[in-house]
Amino acid sequence: MKKNLFIVGLILIAAGGAALIYAFRSVEPVGESQPTTGKEHLIRVSAPEPNERVESPLTVQGEARGTWFFEASFPARLLDGSGKEIAVAPAQAEGEWMTEEFVPFRAVLEFGSPETYEGILVLEKDNPSGLPEHADEVRVPVLFARDGIPEKPKFEVIAQNLAIPWEIAFLAEGELLVTERPGRLLKIGKDRTIIPIEGVRHAGEGGLLGMALHPRFSENRWLYLYLTAAAGDGLVNRVERYRLKDNQLSERTIIIDDIPGAAYHDGGRIAFGPSFAPAGASEGAPDYYLYITTGDATRSDLAQDKESLAGKILRLKDDGSIPPDNPFHNAVWSYGHRNSQGLAWDDKGRLWATEHGRSGLLSGLDELNLIEKGKNYGWPKIQGNEQRESMRRAVINSGPKETWAPASAVFYNGRVFFTGLRGETLYEAIITSEGKVASLKKHFVKQFGRLRALALGPDGFFYLSTSNTDGRGEPNAGDDKIIRIRPDAFVPK
Repeated sequence: MKKNLFIVGLILIAAGGAALIYAFRSVEPVGESQPTTGKEHLIRVSAPEPNERVESPLTVQGEARGTWFFEASFPARLLDGSGKEIAVAPAQAEGEWMTEEFVPFRAVLEFGSPETYEGILVLEKDNPSGLPEHADEVRVPVLFARDGIPEKPKFEVIAQNLAIPWEIAFLAEGELLVTERPGRLLKIGKDRTIIPIEGVRHAGEGGLLGMALHPRFSENRWLYLYLTAAAGDGLVNRVERYRLKDNQLSERTIIIDDIPGAAYHDGGRIAFGPSFAPAGASEGAPDYYLYITTGDATRSDLAQDKESLAGKILRLKDDGSIPPDNPFHNAVWSYGHRNSQGLAWDDKGRLWATEHGRSGLLSGLDELNLIEKGKNYGWPKIQGNEQRESMRRAVINSGPKETWAPASAVFYNGRVFFTGLRGETLYEAIITSEGKVASLKKHFVKQFGRLRALALGPDGFFYLSTSNTDGRGEPNAGDDKIIRIRPDAFVPK
């Protein structure tokens, strides 16, 4: 007698690490002496949706025919369609439903100690529960608890008592690198290592700002830093490259120097482009170029000067040389920026940048721009919804009555997320395929204070920093902090 075996099971891992297995299976005999319907499916199960929270007792409902087997290492009951109890666990039991029609059943699981079980619900391919044709099985995360499940926190503070953290990066070893504006690089893991950066001038908005790891950091250990330094009676900004090894920086190399600096409007975000060519770059060429945001250093006229490094987004090779396809044969990629502080590439290779609008008594008109090669983004000639020939208007702006003071940005799941300093908010701009913003959502409004750094970790979580100790915020206990946020806190499943 030939048998086809199909299994639906729950595999649960208890808090203490012990494996608990509950399974029922059905075997269809094939032969002249047994009635069959010719149907392939022996078990039909009504299962929890992916990530659905369920409580004990958990009831799994279904239909089956053939031979069944029932076992559980914790209290469980198997009932027929009328509610009659036909098997009780912990124990093993088996029986037969040799009928032409599917027989309904229910399996009721009741959990004792430990209180909570996390695990997976396994649905085999021949189960007609909406399983994709190409899949052998679907593993659905589920969570079971005897007395209900307390809501998992949306966020957790993973570092605190920092001094104006400005940028966050991740090492393969699981540690964080964090720049602090007064001039310290932190390596945060089980311990906290402080690496002072020489030559940093912390003045106003200037200091140790952006940071980027080379795309091949695991091979070359190159770390890039954007910083403000003294130059005669004034200030300049520059990008420096170091080799980071054994908590030491060596081989200091200046990548670009003499970016105009001031107490305000220093830009400072740096990031390597994606491994594919972004919009405007040479077709088919891997990018791996370094993009740099600079402020107008309080001299708004410099933003329109294509020969000045102020008020620009710059693009360089990793050694500081000029890419041959840059639009003006210098470091400038786009111009007409006031004080851009966030860079993010979407899944089409398009570059998005946040930008601070006017300040002082007027304020407002902060921007999210879609950056294109060689384009003029208007400052100080146009702002807000104003238009002028050969100038690009922001995709979205905050309007004249609201101030975001936008800082860092990341792209995730069709959205550009960016932090707000004065806005004290994490903003979510939903992006269309045409490069428009369909809507803007707000998260954690006024909950943490001023927000600056934002990064996506290798674990898929968001990491952001507060900036309440920068002289413009109201510090809370433990500020400044780095906060780790579950993406499902604000992204639909």
